[in-house]
Amino acid sequence: MPVRSLGRPGPTPSRPSRSRVRPLARRVLTPAVASVLGVTLVVGALAGAVGTVGTVGLAGTAQAAGTTPADPSDSTSPSDPPAVVATTLALAPGSARAGIRKAVRLTLTDADGPVAGASVLVERRTADGWSRVAEVTTGAQGHASAPVAVAKDPARNRVRATFAGDETHEASSAAGRIVLVRQESRVRVSGPGTVVDGRRVIVRVRLVTRQGAPLVSWVRLQRRVDGRWRNRAALRTDADGIASVKVSPRSDSRWRAVVLRRPWIARNTSPVHTIDNLPPGTRVRLPAAAPEPRRDLPRQRRAVGKGANPKVTRIPEKIWASMVGNSWHYGCPVGRPQLRLLRINYWGYDGYRYRGTLVANADVIGQMAAALAQMYRNELPIRSMYRVDRFGWSSRVQGADDYASMAAGNTSAFNCRHVVGRPGVTSPHAYGRALDVNTWENPFRSSNGLVPNSWWQYHSHPRVAWRSSSHEVVEIMARHGLAWTYGLSDTQHFDAYPSGGRRSDAAWPSLPRVCSVEVCD
Repeated sequence: MPVRSLGRPGPTPSRPSRSRVRPLARRVLTPAVASVLGVTLVVGALAGAVGTVGTVGLAGTAQAAGTTPADPSDSTSPSDPPAVVATTLALAPGSARAGIRKAVRLTLTDADGPVAGASVLVERRTADGWSRVAEVTTGAQGHASAPVAVAKDPARNRVRATFAGDETHEASSAAGRIVLVRQESRVRVSGPGTVVDGRRVIVRVRLVTRQGAPLVSWVRLQRRVDGRWRNRAALRTDADGIASVKVSPRSDSRWRAVVLRRPWIARNTSPVHTIDNLPPGTRVRLPAAAPEPRRDLPRQRRAVGKGANPKVTRIPEKIWASMVGNSWHYGCPVGRPQLRLLRINYWGYDGYRYRGTLVANADVIGQMAAALAQMYRNELPIRSMYRVDRFGWSSRVQGADDYASMAAGNTSAFNCRHVVGRPGVTSPHAYGRALDVNTWENPFRSSNGLVPNSWWQYHSHPRVAWRSSSHEVVEIMARHGLAWTYGLSDTQHFDAYPSGGRRSDAAWPSLPRVCSVEVCD
């Protein structure tokens, strides 16, 4: 068939839309048409309307029979991943008192509002790091809460919440601290109102809240001493809010407990509790007309140990330094090696037990200790028992001031001095073998008259003043080798004889002869 010249081509018609061309091309390209490189397909019936359809290149290989080329616009591209939104976790630890379980609240939100159904981990700080408290799930409003036990240590009240995130939400966290509210308390001290001296009693402290719930805490037990409150014990109350301690007050005492201010508890002080100290012995009842000693002495320290508890030692350096220049000086018949110190408990006139000291010769101090210990067992009181060097030097007696010692009613032994009222005559006390007991109630008839008073010379007392060799004190002394040498002429004075000897024995070689016929004290 002759090919028809298409002549001069006319105006190029407008290109049909892709939706129109695509169906036409599918109808023209039949299975019989081969895809040949460089062949131009001219469709005569459509030449005037459509023009050149296209050129099939090397890559445009014909589809197999009965197939249709793939439409790029019909193929679906993979879905983009959903966007992940940021979240905000807010934590509200709040404030509370130690010991309660505080609900720590949290809120999880994103840009659109609350995030519901999210799992949030709540932790608290411990000595070993962060410790799990609970894992909670947010509600419809993004809220959740976890109970946390409030600790007394502020560092242990740090908490944090962590949201790990999910496929649509980023992770977030928040931290904070539960603020401690100081607990108000009530503290009380209780115990007996009286105690016998030397015995122990229990003092209790009770610490509770204002509502009466027990508190566990440290408290300080204080005692009033010399006008000041002094700490005596640090006590920790138990689960019932109670702590106790045994005390042995040796005088009337006042007690209180102090709760120190801490991060979790406010400072507080208890009312004062008073314990009256009672004497374990019987007070001395003296006649109303009896004169009081002219010189006052401070009470000696309270007794140590049980019974008389006598202790004999060599003279310590500090005590010897006090003796030199007072009760001992150069030229004395005995020195430090021949002397001993006795410490012994005795009953005071007030019924209390005290610890006295005296110095005596080593060869008789055991006898003196035994006699004074027997007086203790028989509850025969002694007014005081200080070493005589306490009273200082006296030029009248050329030794420690025996006048002052007697004016105080003091009991003593060694004193390197002259006989009272006889200057130049060495006293038996200079040898440390004489003992003067309760000197105020038992006067001495010196060459200058009765000293330290005359009233007591004509009065006796069953416990503290003797005017007969049958008096209990005189008998005790005699049983232990201490003679009431001068009787009523020197009622206070006892001479000790080593090994039961007598004054004429070699134990007394240097006593003046006058002492055998006159009073030498």
